[in-house]
Amino acid sequence: MLDKHKNKDRNTDRNTAKHNKILLSLVLAVFTSSIIVACGGSGTGTSSSSSGSGTGTGTGTGTGNGNSGVVGPPWLSHAGNAQHEALSAVATQSFSKIVWQAPVDLAPKYSAQGYLLVHYGSPVISAKNTVVMPVKIASDPVYRFEARNGNDGKVIWSENTDYIMPPYRWTPTYNVTLTANNRVYAPGAGGKVYYRDDVDASTGTLKNIVFYGDAVYSANKASLDRSIIINTPITSDSQNNVYFGFIAAPGNAANLTSGITKITPDGKVTTVSIAGLAPGIAKAATNSAIAVSKDQKTIYVVANDNIATGVRQTGYMLALDSGTLALKSKVQLIDPFEKAPANISDDSTASPLIAPDGDVYIGVLEATYGSHNARGWLLHFNADLSQTKTPGSFGWDDTPSIVPANLVPSYKGSSSYLLMVKYNNYERAGSGNGMNEIAILDPHNEQLDRISPLKVMTEVLTLLGPTPDPNVPGGFIEWCVNTAAVDPFTKSVVVNSEDGILYRWDLTSNKLSEKIRLTSGLGESYTPTAVGPDGKVYAINNAVLFAIGK
Repeated sequence: MLDKHKNKDRNTDRNTAKHNKILLSLVLAVFTSSIIVACGGSGTGTSSSSSGSGTGTGTGTGTGNGNSGVVGPPWLSHAGNAQHEALSAVATQSFSKIVWQAPVDLAPKYSAQGYLLVHYGSPVISAKNTVVMPVKIASDPVYRFEARNGNDGKVIWSENTDYIMPPYRWTPTYNVTLTANNRVYAPGAGGKVYYRDDVDASTGTLKNIVFYGDAVYSANKASLDRSIIINTPITSDSQNNVYFGFIAAPGNAANLTSGITKITPDGKVTTVSIAGLAPGIAKAATNSAIAVSKDQKTIYVVANDNIATGVRQTGYMLALDSGTLALKSKVQLIDPFEKAPANISDDSTASPLIAPDGDVYIGVLEATYGSHNARGWLLHFNADLSQTKTPGSFGWDDTPSIVPANLVPSYKGSSSYLLMVKYNNYERAGSGNGMNEIAILDPHNEQLDRISPLKVMTEVLTLLGPTPDPNVPGGFIEWCVNTAAVDPFTKSVVVNSEDGILYRWDLTSNKLSEKIRLTSGLGESYTPTAVGPDGKVYAINNAVLFAIGK
């Protein structure tokens, strides 16, 4: 939906004055253009499908152990892996009930209009079915991360952090990541990175590494805690290396400038300053997770400038050598219709998708708000960023998911994979009419855009939201997802809606084959879906993580 609280809530969820003062040279003010929100609510669980219905509620409390008897494919990060494919390696369970639920925010902070403008990090799930989830524990964002048994939601262990957010308007994501060797990483204050080995064990030691050196940090802890800030999700590659972006305030005691860091499993650190890698950029884009190529040789970073009143953020896609972090190539992110720099907003969680053929996709917002109905664009490049390909017709706050082409029987084209995207058409943004859809796109074929005179990726399937919007005559409540899990075994996609219901989109029939009510519905920043090794589906609504299964 459109940002109806544009004026009244302009300062919602800002950091403390002290924090902003320290980083004043980085951030002058919040971006002031119109924005879009989605999803949420509160309630109990009910489900329905072609095969039956059921009800279920649950809570995760107490202590347990991580040995649930399950061994299967893990869900390592935002969108599942370092390529952000969101493609499940196990069949999802039916939506029979809410098996368990647990809060991801103990002090949700709602706007005056009742919106929840907080991006919540995705749960990550180990091969042995331990769910590690970030939890916001105070209204002024303070975080812990906790491990729960995927069977029943009981707490196995939890760890507090001292993480401090970068300056923000919508509260950014606080994310954790799992590595292939079952270590979990989480950000801390001052650029610290916390880690804990064997996430399935009920006992363990929380350790940390300061990428610029313990001695410098210890001598200047108070100032560095607020002047060096990890501002992207942490990404792990298949060799258990981790990558992240950070913001460094000018004049900090570590003598750092904003950049990108790599940490190896044995603690070796490589850091590169982002200034000078491309014109006009100042940092990695807040909220955007770094992606890693299939061959592990290249990382892809969205970089942008700092936010300033009335000025849209713009930026580049950077391809860096994964070993040295040296720049390999770059491309400016351009609105394909306006032929002007696209808006690379820190409010968006859109992250690079690396497709099976090596192509790179990234969602952006249009250069002029409303010129494409606030849908933005899905930009498409080859692996070395030297070729710009046909864009998709939606990109706002969305990381597309990989859909193997054989999951869609009606598809007769030649592409080996398709893309699942959010496809809302926001009422009162440009010519938007509130006919909010989700879509399967063919990235290698094109059609005329419905909104502009451009050629865009071909729509293979589209599906209108099922719930009429009482505030938009003829419109339907929008879809609420920033990364959607794809199940190749049932040929379906698991997707949240602003109506508070989790749906299964059957790609063979192009119909919603299952649904379960999680909440009563509420405007909220977009949320992820994920899949555990036992096939449970995980979704977030109104500050609660729900585990759905049979």
